[in-house]
This record gives sequence, structure tokens and C-alpha cells, in this order.
Amino acid sequence: MGTPEFAVPSLEALVRSPDQMAGVVTQPDRPKGRGQVLTPPPIKLLSRREGLPFLQPAKMKDPAFLDALRAWQPDLIVVAAFGRILPPLILEIPPKGCINIHASLLPKYRGAAPIQWAVMNGERETGITTMLMDPGMDTGGVLLQERVSIDPDDTGGSLSRRLAEVGSRLLMETIQRLKAGSLSPIPQDHAHATKAPLLKKEDGLIDWRRRAVEIANQVRGLSPWPGAYSLVAGERWTICGASVETGSAGTQAIGLVLRAGNTGIAVSTGDGTLVINELQPAGRRRMTAAQYLAGHPLKPGLVLGQGPHPSAED
Repeated sequence: MGTPEFAVPSLEALVRSPDQMAGVVTQPDRPKGRGQVLTPPPIKLLSRREGLPFLQPAKMKDPAFLDALRAWQPDLIVVAAFGRILPPLILEIPPKGCINIHASLLPKYRGAAPIQWAVMNGERETGITTMLMDPGMDTGGVLLQERVSIDPDDTGGSLSRRLAEVGSRLLMETIQRLKAGSLSPIPQDHAHATKAPLLKKEDGLIDWRRRAVEIANQVRGLSPWPGAYSLVAGERWTICGASVETGSAGTQAIGLVLRAGNTGIAVSTGDGTLVINELQPAGRRRMTAAQYLAGHPLKPGLVLGQGPHPSAED
């Protein structure tokens, strides 16, 4: 059971394994892009290429879906970024249980967006956990874990790709050791649990009162989706790349453009200066700050998220 690109390496590993794949469950096709074209999830595309039977239930308790799932008679269900909570009646179907590949070091970052929140919170390390699922939200017993460092230039997208490969490898080791009887779930310490809730587009709105390093982490964590953004002279910008400039912005107004040139667009924050290196204006392509400025010079005194600064004419 899986849906996005993160789940692809794990399904590929299962296809290559000696075990028989009974079938695949993924989410329904969704509208995507400007044209809202109905688009199949990556796991559906892979299932088609491999000739695997697949189901796309709209509801997890749909009787027809449950009958089809039981007809497969799965010994084990593997879950990787499926995007749906499995009710107890599904957890009870496979005699060997359900294994989840979770992109954090549980009990940290339980929830739907552990990769993005780890980057946004400035973590230097995360990892993959395989766990035996129970009815709770990522509360099941831990089977195996592997730590993965978060590089300073990692985005949510780049870290997800690395973790997906680690997850596929850890999954196969988990299955092999379960078969050998050398692996047992270890209960999580719930007192140390933290949450990684589902992301919304509104989470991308930049608050320039925050520290520059926090905004830079927000930009990295929310790339490629939903993207960190700000209003700039009435135009919405998605900030695609940014860095923290050493030194403080001093007593400048929050969100004030300090300078704009080939080295980027420097903006004052609640603590420090953020340099915008890449951006995407609404309805246009992604570009460097220098490319944007070549055709759209910024007026002195511009305050991001607002209109011109009162001292713009000084």
C-alpha cells in the first residue's frame, strides 16, 4: 500500500524479491497541475508496468474493496506513504501483520509529513523506521531503524529521495529477519513523541518576523511542495532557494529589501538577513534572483509581505 514517489523504491524491491506480490493498493487518481488533469499516482504507474493487480479505493471501509483485499489472502501488508489510516479491520487481515516504512526515527515526527518538518525544524539527523502497525498514528512497535544525516542544502524533495532508497533496503532486511524469527517489535517511548502533521498550502506563508535561519529552513523543507511564499508588491512569490547572510539586519524594518543584485535579494528578518537566490513569481517559471531583476528591478524601500516602506522616497 503506497502512493507517491517515496513508495516506488520499496515496491521495486518487493517486485525483485522472491516473495509473490498478491497486489497493490494505492489512492485514486487526482487532478494535478494548472489544467487539473486527472493523474495516476506513481505507484499505480509502476504497478501497471510490472503487471501487478491494483486497487484504488475511495474509502478504506468500502465493502467491495475489503472483499477484494481479503481475496488476495496476503500474509503480510507493507505500507509506504499510503496517505490513509488503516482501520483495525484491515490491520487484522494479514496473519503476519502490517509493516509501515516511516521516514523518521520514531517516536519523533509521527504523522504525514515527517521529512518536511524535520528540515523545517533545523534537524541535523533523521532516518527510517520500520514498525509493526497498530491502530494508533505511527505508534506501533519498532522493528528496525537507520539514521540518516540531513545536509545543510537538503530540501524536502532531496531528503525524501535519499530516505526512500534507505527505506526500501531496510524493508527487505526487516522481512528477511522476520522470516528468520530474529526480529521482534520494540515498544515506542510515547513520552518522547513529536508530531509532523499534514502540510497545507498556508504553511508556506513566510512570517518575516521569524529568524532568518528559520525562514531558510522553511524554504528548504517546503520544496518542492507546497513551497514557501510571500507577497511582493502585490505579486505572490514562491521562494525556491535562500541562504542566511552572516551578520544582523540591525534595526531595519522587518521584511525590508536591503539590496537586490546579482548576488540575490537581501531581506531583513526578525533576526538576521535572508538572501533570496531563486524564486518563482505566480504563473511564471522558476528563475534566479538575477534573472528576475534583469526585467523587474525592485524599488528601494520595498517591504515583502506589505507595500512600500514609508521611507522609500528618502
